[in-house]
Amino acid sequence: MTTRHDLKKILVTGAAGFLGSHLCDRLIAQGHEVLGVDNYFTGSRSNIAHLLGEPRFEMMRHDVTFPLFVEVDEIYNLACPASPVHYQHDPVQTTKTSVHGAINMLGLAKRTGAKILQASTSEVYGDPAEHPQTEAYWGNVNPIGPRSCYDEGKRCAETLFFDYHRQNGVRIKVMRIFNTYGPRMHPEDGRVVSNFIMQALTGQPITIYGDGGQTRSFCYVDDLVDGMIKLMESPDEITGPINVGNPDEFTIRQLAEKVVEMVGADAGLVFKDLPVDDPMQRRPDISKARTLLNWEPTIPLDAGLGHTIDYFRALVNERQDPRPSQ
Repeated sequence: MTTRHDLKKILVTGAAGFLGSHLCDRLIAQGHEVLGVDNYFTGSRSNIAHLLGEPRFEMMRHDVTFPLFVEVDEIYNLACPASPVHYQHDPVQTTKTSVHGAINMLGLAKRTGAKILQASTSEVYGDPAEHPQTEAYWGNVNPIGPRSCYDEGKRCAETLFFDYHRQNGVRIKVMRIFNTYGPRMHPEDGRVVSNFIMQALTGQPITIYGDGGQTRSFCYVDDLVDGMIKLMESPDEITGPINVGNPDEFTIRQLAEKVVEMVGADAGLVFKDLPVDDPMQRRPDISKARTLLNWEPTIPLDAGLGHTIDYFRALVNERQDPRPSQ
């Protein structure tokens, strides 16, 4: 139970994004003061609109590639486009967001003494030669491919976090996030869950890249936020990196067929060439999260997909039936 003594001033970068907005909801519900920061490149004001009247929430338009001077107790650094469609749109800016953003937020943590969590990614493992992926695995990443701006940007951010920790004593937490889904995902982010649901709801064929045999592990956003907060609240000696994701593994084709069934759509499957460097396998080993954080996901795929489909169905209906102009 959170007491008044435990309440903090918390900075969340990328606060208007999918994960950031859910994290802000949870922190506000715990009674903390939250400063949200976003440049709205991929984030949406609609994701945090319900918080704007909340007296303990403040939203600031800011790009983390520039320094920020505020007074906070904790920092959750989530700012970065996270889907291939978005991070490949401006790859130089994507790398700058990961690297310069990490430097600026670590500098802020160093100055204020704040504890800081980096939202890293399973993409640091690249197209893994080890399965499932443990935190000790160094990865198999193409440093010059079209996905490198994100993969290598996040890898460099992890390097910076550990160097600031060793050199300056900054209290760090590094979390490697595996595929996460849920309400407030961007409908055009190009990721499989949002793609499949939007296509099924709008009567389009379901697009599968490759033969659909590649695997992913899907974690519902509420579970992910639980893990993120547990890592931040863990003892200082637990720095990570720690995998946070759902170890249940599904093929892309299985996911497509499940979405079609749950939506009730009469949609066929269309197969296209696999994108360059798209990983064939993705599944976390979450032994560390279980042992060190007492965390594991609890929401099964069918339940999470049901919530997500309801969200996108409302979005589609709103687009089809706009309110009449006044």
